[in-house]
Amino acid sequence: MKGVNCIEPVIQHSWDLNESQAIVLQKELALKVIKEDQLKQVNYIAGVDVAYSKNSDRLVAAVVILDATTQKLIESNVVEDISNFPYIPGLFSFRELPPVIKAFSKISITPDLIVCDGQGVAHPRRFGLASHLGVLFNTPTIGCGKTKLLGDYEDPGIKRGDYSTLLDSNDEIGIVLRTQNNVKPIYVSIGHRISLPTACKWVLQLAPRFRLPETTRQADQLVKKSLTLLEKIKKDNKR
Repeated sequence: MKGVNCIEPVIQHSWDLNESQAIVLQKELALKVIKEDQLKQVNYIAGVDVAYSKNSDRLVAAVVILDATTQKLIESNVVEDISNFPYIPGLFSFRELPPVIKAFSKISITPDLIVCDGQGVAHPRRFGLASHLGVLFNTPTIGCGKTKLLGDYEDPGIKRGDYSTLLDSNDEIGIVLRTQNNVKPIYVSIGHRISLPTACKWVLQLAPRFRLPETTRQADQLVKKSLTLLEKIKKDNKR
């Protein structure tokens, strides 16, 4: 059953696309990305993540909702699904967003901001998973990747809060941000309806103790735990 105030896409499109069609759609939807702050008061922040089974085409998608002030988990939902789009770099959103959208459909709290474990405009067509999700839901969204998809940068300083600019040719596509002293930086980019400075401010605020923001950490822990449990159940059922 859907949540009382569940968040649903305001834009609908087919997910049954081939690679060429997906690229065309990315280019069209990229024109809708808003790179300025359009946030109201942020009370609840969502984190999303997807984990894949190593033994089958099954995957698990999770959404967590955190209190923006305390960073405590308020609500979560997990969806089991099947991969219906091939593994193609630059097109991960077509593989991962369908189950993520299903997970959001059962969340009762509408988030004011979404942080994705992936790229936003730091993408060859300036439309990574965070931008795709943000545009579909018309919700402020941040891309926060553990690894770089493309671009060049100089290493930021070693202290928490140090950063450098991520460039693709002459385009500023993101920020390489050090969230803790002497740890690997993360890659922050605009998803939708947020500026890059504000995105970095929120990511740093969400990472008071660890390298990754709490939204990503908790979503990651949830999908891994759920996937392990799912595979254990399937293994036990085969005995």
